[in-house]
Amino acid sequence: MKNILKALLVACFLIQWGCQPAVTEEKKQPNILFIAIDDLNDWVGVLEGHPQVKTPNIDRLAARGVLFANAHTQSPLCNPSRAAIMTGIRPSSSGIYNLAPHFREVALTRDAVTLPQYFQQHGYKTLSNGKIFHSLGKTPDQRTDFQEWGPIGGGTAGHPPAKLVGETHMGNHPLIDWGVYPAEQDSVRNDYKVATWAEQKLSELGQEEDGKPSFMAVGFWLPHVPLFATQKWFDLYPDEADIVLPPAPEDDRVDVPDFAWYLHWYLPEVRLSWLKENGQWAAFVRAYMATISFTDAQVGRVIDALEANGLEDNTIIVLWSDHGFHLGEKGITGKNTLWERSTHVPLIFSGPGIPEGVQTNKPAELLDIYPTLVEWAGLPKKDGLEGLSLVPQLKDVNAPRDRPAITTHNPGNNSVRSEHWRYIRYANGQEELYDHRTDPHEHHNLAADPAMKGVIADHAKWLRPSDAPHAPGRMHRVLEQVDGRWIWENTPIVWEELIK
Repeated sequence: MKNILKALLVACFLIQWGCQPAVTEEKKQPNILFIAIDDLNDWVGVLEGHPQVKTPNIDRLAARGVLFANAHTQSPLCNPSRAAIMTGIRPSSSGIYNLAPHFREVALTRDAVTLPQYFQQHGYKTLSNGKIFHSLGKTPDQRTDFQEWGPIGGGTAGHPPAKLVGETHMGNHPLIDWGVYPAEQDSVRNDYKVATWAEQKLSELGQEEDGKPSFMAVGFWLPHVPLFATQKWFDLYPDEADIVLPPAPEDDRVDVPDFAWYLHWYLPEVRLSWLKENGQWAAFVRAYMATISFTDAQVGRVIDALEANGLEDNTIIVLWSDHGFHLGEKGITGKNTLWERSTHVPLIFSGPGIPEGVQTNKPAELLDIYPTLVEWAGLPKKDGLEGLSLVPQLKDVNAPRDRPAITTHNPGNNSVRSEHWRYIRYANGQEELYDHRTDPHEHHNLAADPAMKGVIADHAKWLRPSDAPHAPGRMHRVLEQVDGRWIWENTPIVWEELIK
């Protein structure tokens, strides 16, 4: 009897064992496609920043993922913004506020494990082309963030023989130019070449059989100045007489503190007054939109290549811009402000498991990209990151987020953007407050209204008692106080010399 029972038990065990898979298939780690765009504000179809702009490819990416419609940069300037994204450390912690120094020259970030390096440490192949960091670094030891670097670090690949718009004020900088680029084919432009490189690399990755996941960064320069595009991109838009100009009332700065001018005291970017005097405002706006549509087409080429090579189902795509750009609002062009036009940027996540065609108005920071990708890819948590993971909002767009988005431009100048409000405090203590439910273009400063004290206190509590001082080696667009005087680019500010 015992032998019979034993035989039955063995038979049951064999049957049960035979019904189990011989090997448990390990979940495949997702690839990362990291798409960066320079100087793109919210003039994107899905963000409704301009009624005439055409961005069908960015829009279709948003349709297959989550759009963070209230995302903001940590700094309205390329170098500090990108250093913060890639290291996970705020400008107000690192002291990197300007176009120099490189983050590898700064004590706090010298040995930082950047986002691609962290993925490389966890088995990823990393590669990059185009503008991802503000600069590639001066020495080989500063170019350790990717295993493979493409041939292009940024730029537009050439200028016409002479400036298309003629001489501009405030230095006549060669980058301050716009118009139809004198070439028939887009293939001569750097951003087109970056997209071609991405197509080739995605084809190679699609054929690899080693199972190693990839982190591929693709950086586009436009719509950074100069605003050059070939004729076909200008043809997407009406003639200048029918271009919709951004809202910029003559009295837009009447209730704005004078100190706001200090943040963009003297820059190569032209003022609105120059555009008007030279009949160039509509042409400037049209050129900006033409370069946006050109860049959007390059984004589309990259997404198409991802799909064509069978990588779509296991790739997380994140698309972002490093900061916004003014086109006449508040009387200026360019960035370097703490207002919506300069801080508000597109931020889209798409990929396996991410909901499709939804958006959230919860505030988000570009600083959040690092911890979000780490968590969503299933990597160990990275210590020392100052951003918050957006995974709760990727899983449920209504998930709460208590912390607002904070933007800093030179020490002591900060903006706090919550779901409905923007609060600004400058280094001299002057303030601005805007209610985005009733004033999306920030025309009415409510900071002096006694009824707003509670709102101001709720937002001011997120600011530090003091920001980190400028890092050694600071250069370009530097505002600092020396012996009680405010200094711009090593020259004392004299109010009577302001160019409006």
